[in-house]
Amino acid sequence: MFKATLSRPTTRLKRMSYFAAVLITGAAIAVVSVTSVGANNGEGPDDNEGEGRSPYAIGLWGDLPYSDLQATVGVPNLIADMNTQDLAFTVNDGDLKVGSGIPGSVTPTTCSNELYTEALGYLRALKAPAILTPGDNDWTDCDRPANGGFNSLERLEYERALFFSTPWSFGQRRMRLDVQTDALCLGLRNGKQVAVPCVENRMWTVRGVTYVTLNIPGSCNNLCDTAPDPNEFTMRNFANVLWMQQAFAEATEQGSAALMIIQQADPGWDQTDATRAPLRDARTLKESNPATDGYVDFLSALRAQVIAFRRPVAFIEGDSHYFRVDKPFLDAQGRRLENFTRVETFGDNQANGNNDAMWLKVLVDSRSREVFAYQPQIVPGNRTAVPAP
Repeated sequence: MFKATLSRPTTRLKRMSYFAAVLITGAAIAVVSVTSVGANNGEGPDDNEGEGRSPYAIGLWGDLPYSDLQATVGVPNLIADMNTQDLAFTVNDGDLKVGSGIPGSVTPTTCSNELYTEALGYLRALKAPAILTPGDNDWTDCDRPANGGFNSLERLEYERALFFSTPWSFGQRRMRLDVQTDALCLGLRNGKQVAVPCVENRMWTVRGVTYVTLNIPGSCNNLCDTAPDPNEFTMRNFANVLWMQQAFAEATEQGSAALMIIQQADPGWDQTDATRAPLRDARTLKESNPATDGYVDFLSALRAQVIAFRRPVAFIEGDSHYFRVDKPFLDAQGRRLENFTRVETFGDNQANGNNDAMWLKVLVDSRSREVFAYQPQIVPGNRTAVPAP
């Protein structure tokens, strides 16, 4: 049986204190941040016990389902395939639905409550612990008329209540996780915008490797599209940078061999990917349209941490719907950061049915030099262009 070591706040993290002045509808609110962990609420067994650094495997997926076929056949096939393998845990890197609702769809394709209930069923069906981070299609884009014209912040609050109300993962075997419980994000209480905990941001350590999820969605990180919200972005962006920095501090304190960051957006890394991501100067990290650049501050802070950490860093993203493993991150002098790897999981290609309803298996060995090895998993029942033999 899989055994994990729970990431606990270290003495170093307990000493870390931060003071942030951020705006909520024009009012400055001072917030003190201290890392904390959700208590065991007795809802299930704590699977984070044990020691050792033996190898294990994890599963990564996201940007699904985008059609009735994917919802009723593709994702169930994917989950069944994951369940045949011995996985320490799985992570969905966001986007529970297509960008805009599909008229006449049988399964949920708008941001109605039924969408999140469907996703909850997928997560509960996985045998291994299942973790989720939000994506733009399931909250920031919910204000599009084709998605039901919801209030985006209200939909995020709904996700927080449904998916992130406890420190536990989903899955038939669950893990207890660290939670960013400080009131650094913007939320809704009784119809009013207030500071709330960023409970969707999680952290855990398994056999010498630290993992962290961040709520960093596409659509310019909520600075563009139908109804951008700069106040919401400002608070959550600060919280994300802080949680990322604390993850590196935790990995350093624990002596972790590597760190994996999981979030949804493809922030754009250079000038070569205009069809899938924002164009960005690889040295300055500035986007060609600074007014809607929701990622430059985070990327600048990330680069400093990656360089200082020196050990392998895997950055998991979805958003662009194009499976790839590469090294697009450069330093300010234009030199490639050798210890950084961008990994983009399989994403939707609804025009081809189940063509991209696949997942990525990551082999993790903290005793090896590179720590992570990547194996794309082509689900036999979802092969479209070339049927399985």
